[in-house]
Amino acid sequence: MKKTSRLLRTFRTAVSSLRRNVMRAVLTTLGIVIGIAAVIAMMEIGSGSSAAIQATVASMGANTLMIFPGAASTSGISFGGGSGMTLTPQDADAILAECPAVRAAAPVVRVRAQIVCGSRNWVPQSIYGTTTQFLDVRDWKTLAEGEPFTERDVRNGSKVCLIGKTLSRELFQGESPVGRELRVKNVTFRVVGVLAPKGANMMGMDQDDILLAPWTTIKYRVSGQSSTTSNQSAAGSASSSMNTLNNLYPSSTVTLYPERSAVQAANSPMPVRFTNVDQVLVAANGGEEIPAAIRQMTSLLRERHRLETAEPDDFTIRDMTEMTKVLSSTTGLMTKLLLCVALISLIVGGVGIMNIMLVSVTERTHEIGLRMAVGARSRDILRQFLTEAILLCLIGGVLGILLGRGCSWLVRTLLHWPTAISIGAIVAAVVVSAGVGIIFGFYPAWKASRMDPIEALRYE
Repeated sequence: MKKTSRLLRTFRTAVSSLRRNVMRAVLTTLGIVIGIAAVIAMMEIGSGSSAAIQATVASMGANTLMIFPGAASTSGISFGGGSGMTLTPQDADAILAECPAVRAAAPVVRVRAQIVCGSRNWVPQSIYGTTTQFLDVRDWKTLAEGEPFTERDVRNGSKVCLIGKTLSRELFQGESPVGRELRVKNVTFRVVGVLAPKGANMMGMDQDDILLAPWTTIKYRVSGQSSTTSNQSAAGSASSSMNTLNNLYPSSTVTLYPERSAVQAANSPMPVRFTNVDQVLVAANGGEEIPAAIRQMTSLLRERHRLETAEPDDFTIRDMTEMTKVLSSTTGLMTKLLLCVALISLIVGGVGIMNIMLVSVTERTHEIGLRMAVGARSRDILRQFLTEAILLCLIGGVLGILLGRGCSWLVRTLLHWPTAISIGAIVAAVVVSAGVGIIFGFYPAWKASRMDPIEALRYE
């Protein structure tokens, strides 16, 4: 109780001393106010810019994970990664339903073919059979025109497609392609929408040179595979064959063996083989969730594929490590720059506090000697001047927080720059304000506490 009353008396004495010269106290805290305001405003603008950069890089695929089937081998000869047939559309559904770190998942069936529209033709870089989740995975939620195909189109194997800007330009020469028809290996597709332009990716490949269609249509109608009889990537020669009209009408064939009757089929049923896909694209909830997503998907796929503990994975998961590094380095550099500016601003404000406190000690030398003469101890003098310095810095910190929030609001309102409130920066501003008061106010307070009372009373 006695200690608390002593602290209260010290606080009242510090406030009384600061009120003697309000203008000097305001000018003294001005450096801290400007420094803290600069830190708050720049941290909020930096946080908003960082979030915008993350969204931009994420749209380029930084949060995308690619799952490929494993390697197939025969007689000790491996055919390389992706040559196996282990991934199914149901794997993508299970990943989306059972992996909390995953935001979206889409199966992908690839094919390479010539696209014909009237008298024009083009071979795009990518023809993907997928689901509506693909647009979410690639952050392609907006379309330039039209609308995306639906899950019902996927279930029914509808002959509809989405095309990129490059494909639209090459085939339709500036005309609106929505509602028009094109042919992929003699299969007629109706264009229902045009994807928003993305430009080139980090590898220089045109992301707009693409056609998207339901995977069931690409799998069963275009590539001609009703079950996992061959790997899509291994069928490159068939996929890249020229469009021809010779296959519109099948030639007559002679059936060598009679078809089985219903009784024979019931007595000796044939095993139904699953439908495979070439890969599964997955989007994590964020860059920090990628390791968790990989662990969850690995555990789930091993369980679904019934792999024993000693067996190796029959799939491969790849992430965009390079793009993640770009994002990390960009945000790290921005944070370091903001910390440098904050340090410089606070050092300037702290030097101002020390300067004014030294002037105050000099002006109040006689008062210090008088207080010591009537019984004040050195630690009481030290506590009083240190309290004054901390109080000045805290007042400057509060005013700086308000000014910084106001500047951030003006930047967002007038310049339309992205900003984000930073609670951590506000808390740190209060802590740093008190720290600056202690660090830069300690020497003047120590100097005052070390005065000789007799010499102080003689000071004029």
